[in-house]
Amino acid sequence: MTAAARANASPSPAPYYAEVADGPAAGHAFWVQAPGARIRIGIWPEGSKGTVLLLPGRTEYVEKYGRAAEDLRRRGYASVAIDWRGQGLADRPEIDRMVGHVAHFDEYQHDLDAALAFAASLDLPQPFYMLAHSMGGCIGLRALMRGLPFKAAAFSAPMWGISLSSWMRPLAHAVTTLAGPFGQALRYAPMTNRFSYVLTAPMAGNVLTTDPDMWHYMHRQLVAHPDLALGGPSLGWVNAALRECGALSNLPAPATACLTALGTAERVVDVAPIHERMAGWRTGRLDLYQGAEHEVIMETGTHRTRFFDSAAALFDSHR
Repeated sequence: MTAAARANASPSPAPYYAEVADGPAAGHAFWVQAPGARIRIGIWPEGSKGTVLLLPGRTEYVEKYGRAAEDLRRRGYASVAIDWRGQGLADRPEIDRMVGHVAHFDEYQHDLDAALAFAASLDLPQPFYMLAHSMGGCIGLRALMRGLPFKAAAFSAPMWGISLSSWMRPLAHAVTTLAGPFGQALRYAPMTNRFSYVLTAPMAGNVLTTDPDMWHYMHRQLVAHPDLALGGPSLGWVNAALRECGALSNLPAPATACLTALGTAERVVDVAPIHERMAGWRTGRLDLYQGAEHEVIMETGTHRTRFFDSAAALFDSHR
């Protein structure tokens, strides 16, 4: 189907790899056209209290949140997950589908708007809540500041700052800003490549989770379905992320009630902006998870139970 034809198409069924998702039984997926890209939306409709929009991090995809959807279902909530443009089964750059790229983070807001409108058109329980991880936390914070109708929000290791050394930060701004005018925006960022971290890194010492079962859950998904895998970010993506995080840091916290989970062993995102943001979020709470790595949602059973109990309690109190 041509891009023009897709732009006029109604949502249609999309692949959903149930055998690796471990999600609720009624899980399924749709193609949804957002401005400039076709994205994939995963739906787990079981639940009566409301619907949680799951905003994944960079490199992630619908099936990776199957177990999270099951955790939410057990607590009474339906779920919707998004394949952002440039990852999962959503449209990717034609020049290299393994490079994670956007020119501006506003593109992700278009994806979220399309997903929210589609979810609202379905017979899903309301109200809507947000659960956002890593890059999804950056997208989600902007969405709350824009006034999108989420009753409450839970964040996991939100990317509110890019982890760079003090000497590298000005260099990164300069290099990534110049990449566009010189036609290099789609080049991989330094020290990254086209290979998936989960497929190439050993479990021991990885920066995502301390739980072997959850690590193998992610690994099995990509072995079974390599089309879900993604490599490093582009120079253009890094520039867009630096600009968006900087812009958000200058804005006051929204009025939305929220909780933010952060592992004490976090090594992926910059933790200082998280502490700064939550210190000034009057209706927010920061929860620290001792020894947890980047993905609290996919950590040990104790951490996972605590997180989903806390998120559900927050959502329950804002219905």
